[in-house]
Amino acid sequence: MALFKRRIGDASSGPTTFIAPSTKIVGKITGDGPYVFCGTVEGDCDIAGPVTLAAGGRWKGTMRGIDVVVSGEVDGDVVARERVEISGTARVSGSLSGQSIAVAEGAVIEGEIKVTSGAQPMSFEEKRQV
Repeated sequence: MALFKRRIGDASSGPTTFIAPSTKIVGKITGDGPYVFCGTVEGDCDIAGPVTLAAGGRWKGTMRGIDVVVSGEVDGDVVARERVEISGTARVSGSLSGQSIAVAEGAVIEGEIKVTSGAQPMSFEEKRQV
């Protein structure tokens, strides 16, 4: 039986791919496993694993993954097959879609929120450093 972890990052396993703050990527990104983007991306991703946009990171395009955490700025859609977590430092100009969605106080969402499981979006107070 799998143990449910509230935070997406707590449930990650395997090596993580980190994209540095000074890096800019233009184009489509695909891959497996956890990804953490700290820089700038102009394009779409379809990751078979958790995807995190760190605070200070910028994304223009569609973020798609198993679980998606946003702490930076997204100009586009965020689509998770399972969970979406939006931290208090996040700003999203686009839609959010996932089986469960948690939005922290202070986050700015300019778009539609679609919870595919039929449950209501959750809110939470960020207690850890992002």
